Amino acid sequence: MSRGMLAPRACPPPLAAARVHGSVPLTWVAAGEPQSIPDASESSPGGLGPVSGGCSPPGVPAGLRGAPRADFRPLQVTGPSGEDTDAVLILEKTPFQEEKIEELLKKHTKLELQMSNDIYSTYRLYPPPELSEIKTTVVYPATEKHLQKYLRQEVHLIRESWEDYKNITLPFIQSQSFSIQWVYNILEKKAEADRIIHENQDPCNGFVLVPDFKWNQNQLDDLYLIALIQRRDVKSLRDLTGEHLPLLKNILQEGKEAIGKRFGVPGSQLRIYLHYQPSYYHLHVHFTALGYDAPGSAVERAHLLADVIDNLALDSAYYQKRALTFALRADEPLLKKFQEAGRV
Repeated sequence: MSRGMLAPRACPPPLAAARVHGSVPLTWVAAGEPQSIPDASESSPGGLGPVSGGCSPPGVPAGLRGAPRADFRPLQVTGPSGEDTDAVLILEKTPFQEEKIEELLKKHTKLELQMSNDIYSTYRLYPPPELSEIKTTVVYPATEKHLQKYLRQEVHLIRESWEDYKNITLPFIQSQSFSIQWVYNILEKKAEADRIIHENQDPCNGFVLVPDFKWNQNQLDDLYLIALIQRRDVKSLRDLTGEHLPLLKNILQEGKEAIGKRFGVPGSQLRIYLHYQPSYYHLHVHFTALGYDAPGSAVERAHLLADVIDNLALDSAYYQKRALTFALRADEPLLKKFQEAGRV
């Protein structure tokens, strides 16, 4: 995998995300030009039964997070037994690979001139299938929280004190039943065992390092790995104390060494951080390429692991004392809890 400094970069946000009903395989419509959608009387491929689309079903806005000017079409696929099951379909254009650029411009590529003015011109380029890969992720079955995650929403900044955490956030977390069984499956090697890059089996200070699903491992520009801790009693940044310093230092040091050995990326080119609020409540650490504008790496959510370690070394109860800022979407139940408490 090439890591040339001049390689064109294409690391956009998800191209399309759609709410889909039914069993997999899924029938879907991608972003771009409006697609013709089969009439409800027609059957979808694979004998899944009627397919409907175009207008959003009740409660499902057509606008979903994605690339600018993307065209999003929710679909509904009815399974063989007539059941409707929610799913999330995410389409992402993978980054260009340097060694493929010459081939992209020469090999059976259709090029249409859109505009020409003096030394400037724009074209619409149609690459051959083998050079136009789209990474497709399916979450199935999906909960309402999964679905809402990909809808466009107004965002509000929350300044959470320790008292707010104890009285609002923690009770909310404890009341939720959002499954993290997939995390335990990785830790117990019931799933993705072949994807493990590094493992420290110590029950208190160990972790497992695996590629994140957002990274297809075909190029290093958007490198993205996750360290999942072995212990199951630490939910988030708020739980960390000086007791956890050996664990955090192991993740920082061993994670950098494993990525350097496996992928040739030095620690100085990695962004290593935790999210608060996290998307799931089992402590995990993100490792991304420094040049990659990874989702969730903005200042209101990402906390550099090296800074977390330094803070805990100064004060073992640092994260039980300081206020933390994070963003919440308008539809998130936790925001409603803060509003009810008069904190927003």
